Amino acid sequence: MQFTYKTNGVCSRKIVIDVENGVVENVRFEGGCNGNTQGVAALVKGMKVKDVINRLENIKCGFKNTSCPDQLAQALKKMDAENLE
Repeated sequence: MQFTYKTNGVCSRKIVIDVENGVVENVRFEGGCNGNTQGVAALVKGMKVKDVINRLENIKCGFKNTSCPDQLAQALKKMDAENLE
């Protein structure tokens, strides 16, 4: 199942996430720091949604209240809350 999330407070504009049976299959950030977002996407591939949320939630970027990893956690929480997986 594919889920698209419009980010807030970060350089990336949106995140497209593919999840199957509670496992992250693919993540693609649109915008943001290309190397960092590709790295985050590669690291979470194959992880359980709940584990990604626990690991990435509340990470900050500089003086911002969020980050691209935190936005990915927020996207997965929203997807989970809406029972979209």
